[in-house]
Amino acid sequence: MKNALVVVTGSANPALAQKVCDYLTIPLAHCEVKRFPDGEIDAKVLDDVRGSDVFVVQPTCPPVNDNLMEMLLLNDCLMRASAERITAVVPYFGYARQDRKAEGRVPISSKLVANLVARSGAHRALSVDLHSAQIQGFFDIPMDHLYAAPVMIDYLRKLELTDLTVVTADVGGIKMARAYAKRLRADLAICDKRRSGPTETEVMHLIGSVEGRNVLIVDDMIATGTSIAEAARAVKNRGAKNVYICATHAVLAGNAVEKMKKCPIKELIVTDTIPLQGKEMPNLKVLSIANLLGEAIRRIHKSESVSSLFV
Repeated sequence: MKNALVVVTGSANPALAQKVCDYLTIPLAHCEVKRFPDGEIDAKVLDDVRGSDVFVVQPTCPPVNDNLMEMLLLNDCLMRASAERITAVVPYFGYARQDRKAEGRVPISSKLVANLVARSGAHRALSVDLHSAQIQGFFDIPMDHLYAAPVMIDYLRKLELTDLTVVTADVGGIKMARAYAKRLRADLAICDKRRSGPTETEVMHLIGSVEGRNVLIVDDMIATGTSIAEAARAVKNRGAKNVYICATHAVLAGNAVEKMKKCPIKELIVTDTIPLQGKEMPNLKVLSIANLLGEAIRRIHKSESVSSLFV
């Protein structure tokens, strides 16, 4: 049992953890996550993990604070159970948008969460499509950053879209959009948006041409859906033929589902980093990143290169 590969999960996304175990051909470890009457979390790992290489698969999606606390408690359980190494696998990293001081007297929440993950007992961390790449530097432990692009691009190539233009919903996503455009051999366009409120945005300019072309709007996440819905309407109003949206993390908070249903798009393509029960839509396509996570976990366990997955 020394250095055995073990995968543990909380209640955030057990279906994804099971798919990862299916890829690795190992059973999902048994653990219990319950609530005390006052709402406190009661976590217990039921399998022997002494000397094991343990991976805790737990996205910090809504309810963010509950899922984050579950992961921290599971890390502490494993550390006190003498696991040889603990890797926090956080497919969706919550609090990622609070990565700097945009104004006075505000926290850098993503740095605090990174500190909590390390202090709870994790020796490594693993995440997918961080909202800001600089978050890798917030961790004082080794951090592996995976990209969902290979999974997305494999599906998009099967659609055989012609006259394709990749559009970023804001200037912050140019690097991601350029990567998609290069691999799909597509043109590139940029939406210049202005924020009129905490959750309200307006597209002011579109840099590039989309008239008569198929358009793929790419982003790392859809939270309230306001920005990406505005971008879809903007390209449609400028003569785009069919509009596709591709986003790794489907947070879909508040009335985002209703916004996306009203959005003039042909297909919304997301991954299963976040469970989507109760948020189904007719044009929603969910791709699994379980094999990508499973392969990364296997390589970490075997001390092999993870970055070569994206060469």
